[in-house]
Amino acid sequence: MSVTLTDLIPDLYVSLDVVSREMVGMIPSVSIDAQVARAAIGQQVRTFVAPASSASDIVAGVIPPDDGDQSILNRSITVQKSRRVPIRWTGENDRESAFNAGSIRQQQIQQAMRTLVNEIEGDLYNATAVGASRMYRGSNPALTPFRTANEWTDAANVRKVLMDNGSPLNDISMVMDTATGASLRGYQAAVNTYGSDQLIRQGVLLDVGGMSLRESAAVGAVASASAGLEMAADGVHAAGATSLSVTEAEAGDVVLAAGDLIHIAGHDELYMVTAGSTVSTSGTVTIEGPGLTKALAGGEVITVAETGVRNVAFQRNAVILASRLPSVPEGGDLAQDRTTITDPRSGLSFEVAMYPQYRQMQWEISAAWGVGVIKPEHVTGQLHSVI
Repeated sequence: MSVTLTDLIPDLYVSLDVVSREMVGMIPSVSIDAQVARAAIGQQVRTFVAPASSASDIVAGVIPPDDGDQSILNRSITVQKSRRVPIRWTGENDRESAFNAGSIRQQQIQQAMRTLVNEIEGDLYNATAVGASRMYRGSNPALTPFRTANEWTDAANVRKVLMDNGSPLNDISMVMDTATGASLRGYQAAVNTYGSDQLIRQGVLLDVGGMSLRESAAVGAVASASAGLEMAADGVHAAGATSLSVTEAEAGDVVLAAGDLIHIAGHDELYMVTAGSTVSTSGTVTIEGPGLTKALAGGEVITVAETGVRNVAFQRNAVILASRLPSVPEGGDLAQDRTTITDPRSGLSFEVAMYPQYRQMQWEISAAWGVGVIKPEHVTGQLHSVI
């Protein structure tokens, strides 16, 4: 093993320094779980969730009441991906790039790590955008939030959903698209508002109302096939209900998919659909807990929300990233050398392996990961820029 990765280490850390400054808001905001990461690819790990409790009156008696049984719920997380980005150089490539080989390799490694980081970021956002409990729909959802100076109503109402759901109020992040970030910088950047010049001169998104505001290139529009179609509530439903009986309110089927949002007349929030269903004349729509914020009398119009951008907000422990290095068989493989580098900002680790081939060398940058929302009640967001 005369050839090692030693000469490549400087290129790796220069690349890491660049990648750690990519526009990622999800990865630094979620909980990175090493226990789940020990699972094999495709293996489910269950996280147990205690159900809501109910109270009863105290009545004196010879023995205590025969009650207190509960059905313990669970959420499962899977390590879904083991991904690699290869970089290969031949002997002729080395000769052709004798004076620029280091710079070229640095850029190749930057792009390799960027590819993996962006994919992880995208997976986290996609899971969170369709795994929330409820979402806030502003008074003018066609516009980007924060378009009025010193106006924090959007952020305040997003946080209110988490408060109403009983979420812990520490370590909450709101991750937004770049258009929202631009509005934030453009309309909310008065120095006298913050007592500092961080936002206006340094472009730093601040903590506002108990939430860390972050941007992510992964945040974008989530489509809804039945956007704008209407149903009606069929009968009385109690507050907290998650199974809604509905009737068709217009010609044609209403096809719902898990991750669609619905709006009920008279309700401030949008509710997240958790299971696909087709409403023809009548049917059932299942929404995420904690369910309805208030009771339905029957007949309320229920509209499928538009396709639009979903900014997300959540408490750190509600969203899990299980990240580890890809597995290697006990006896090893053909790699001549391998090393691990860790991004100090996100905590993500990458494996770099070197595979000698006939008159050429291949370097491989890789990682394995899985994502999951384990507490939807502590995840919300805001629908905006609807189309």
